[in-house]
Amino acid sequence: MNDTAKTAAAPPAPHTSKEALKTDHFLGLRITPITRRRIDNFKRNRRGYVSFWIFVCVFVVTLFAEVVANDKPLVVSYDGGLYFPAFAVYPETTFGGEFQTEADYRDEFVRDLINEKGWMAWPPIRFSYDTVNYELPVPAPAPPSAANWLGTDDQGRDVVARLIYGFRISVLFGFVLTLISAAVGVSVGAFQGFYGGLIDLLGQRFIEIWAGMPVLYLLIIMASIITPNFWWLLGLLLLFSWMGFVGVVRAEFLRARNLDFVRAARALGVSDLVLIYKHVLPNAMVATITFMPFTLAGSITTLTALDFLGFGLPPGSPSLGELLNQGKANLQAPWLGISGFFVIALMLSLLVFIGEAVRDAFDPRKVYK
Repeated sequence: MNDTAKTAAAPPAPHTSKEALKTDHFLGLRITPITRRRIDNFKRNRRGYVSFWIFVCVFVVTLFAEVVANDKPLVVSYDGGLYFPAFAVYPETTFGGEFQTEADYRDEFVRDLINEKGWMAWPPIRFSYDTVNYELPVPAPAPPSAANWLGTDDQGRDVVARLIYGFRISVLFGFVLTLISAAVGVSVGAFQGFYGGLIDLLGQRFIEIWAGMPVLYLLIIMASIITPNFWWLLGLLLLFSWMGFVGVVRAEFLRARNLDFVRAARALGVSDLVLIYKHVLPNAMVATITFMPFTLAGSITTLTALDFLGFGLPPGSPSLGELLNQGKANLQAPWLGISGFFVIALMLSLLVFIGEAVRDAFDPRKVYK
């Protein structure tokens, strides 16, 4: 057979679309077609996609809050040596002072000592969340000025610095609480739905009783016994927040446990744990991941509400709820309530929009043209 005949007998080349030309690897990881479709669906939700990048940029900035807002210089050059006060403690004697205690870089005497033999590089905001501005021209809370861009609170602390640190601690609290709650709730829902019967019955009755516990009263009682902190609040809220994931995972396992691939795996001798975590759980994770951004927003709202009522983080901590409470108590200083409301509204709106985009990404019926 000559070359012409071979060409004629060969099957036609498959049509190559733009989607097929896309790379199926990212950072060394293979991206499956279904993952590619989900990523494309997420990007096509423009509101959620833009909100995702705005949230990431703001969160990254707040992660390095010590570099953005600090009452210590980032770099000090003194007598030919470099020092980093924002990340290390140096006594005043290091710069020619008289005391062995940590240098107060806002003190004019220390500034003059350093400027005589070197220089200082300050962050954009020269206040930390607990720095009191003693040079206010008016009594605190002071209105916005060149030194304090959004004014100060009733204790003379910079509002912008407290917003940056408060945003970070709120998001980190929400992330940790959401991830641990998801791990516990998914495991409980998986075992209930997979085994069913008495295990499912007893589990549901326990959840119904446990969900009726007065969470706020328990927090008030605990606050009168111990001083609440980040980890105490996390542990107390974790006792109740995991129940939100049980329902969606349990329903998926109740549906999938009687499917053919599960029966076939059981017939081949696959253990229950392998069936649960390797074969059935990936199907349930779609609903779980879709639910997580909304749980994150709810966790942040809960922490803000507790801080507003005075049962949250310890006094003095950078808290958005505490800032709202100050705005309520100081109606003559509207910048307090407006700043706190704007940051919380922006944060929750971005998370809700991201959650909508994630929901569209994992919805198999969602097809964009």
